[in-house]
Amino acid sequence: EATALVFENTSLSFAELNTRANRLSNYLIGMGVRSETRVGIAMERSIEMVVGLLGILKAGGAYVPLDPDYPSERLAYIAEDSGIELLITQQHLRELLPVIDGLNVIELDRLDVAHHASTNPEVELHGEHLAYVIYTSGSTGKPKGAAIRHDSLTNCMVWMQQTYQLNDTDAVLHKAPFGFDVSVWEIFWPLSVGVRLVVAQPGDHRDPERIIELIQRHGVTTLNFVPSMLKAFLTYPDVKTRTRLKHIMCGGEAVPATLQQDVAECLEGANLHDLYGPTETTIHVTHWWCRGDTQRQIPIGRPISGTRTYVLDNELTLVPQGVAGELYLGGVSLARGYL
Repeated sequence: EATALVFENTSLSFAELNTRANRLSNYLIGMGVRSETRVGIAMERSIEMVVGLLGILKAGGAYVPLDPDYPSERLAYIAEDSGIELLITQQHLRELLPVIDGLNVIELDRLDVAHHASTNPEVELHGEHLAYVIYTSGSTGKPKGAAIRHDSLTNCMVWMQQTYQLNDTDAVLHKAPFGFDVSVWEIFWPLSVGVRLVVAQPGDHRDPERIIELIQRHGVTTLNFVPSMLKAFLTYPDVKTRTRLKHIMCGGEAVPATLQQDVAECLEGANLHDLYGPTETTIHVTHWWCRGDTQRQIPIGRPISGTRTYVLDNELTLVPQGVAGELYLGGVSLARGYL
């Protein structure tokens, strides 16, 4: 009966959320979704979006996020390249989405699944099965879908909880666009450990005032920022008196050393963490707990559990300390590959 999910003025308990996700998943199983089935989801942040993600996973499928803010050409490319067999969306977004021949489209806000079973579906999955596919930016060619396994997603969520130890006094804010893998931990970390997930409205991630309102109204303790947005957030009036943050996760850009001093001055008691990982891994592969270090730039830190990191030269030989090389990654955190 604990609160699982909060969006605007609506909240769901864990039991209510599970029931809604189960009904959707049993419907999807009837539509042919099973392990390795890729299901597209093009939705704005909402309770329905979270239900949709859970419903796909509970049916055994892998979700492929299609951010409605993306250009139509990118959406069409992802939909065709990923081989999705179903697309879940909302009625008001349908006309914005590309038309793909033979693709079955479900408008979740018009779908009645009340007559489907509310019990947990019994689906046979193992750790190598796909959980989700997230596309790279395409800055070095066409975007590529990184195929992420259940084993690696579980490993990352367990590591986050062991490292940062959320409890029932915490709340996590989900505000990242779900085409970026930061959104994955924002959603599934709190839900996997019985902690409230607060979902920001579409567009809120660009508005420091709205973020502060959400933090204050819902008692948010943990959230993610890219460093440039965090810098803007810290300059906002009353940020110190209106927030009681515990963990601030940073990623996506190099973190300047000055930022940890700014956080210490503006947000008493808040911990700043640098989390690094490319799309080809499961969210993040290294971490650094910023504790007042004086470097010009915060390091990306040490590997998370089950992950190996090496700095190698062109001959794939370990370079000495202080010598530049390329970062190589190994272990459970790696994607299964490109689709």
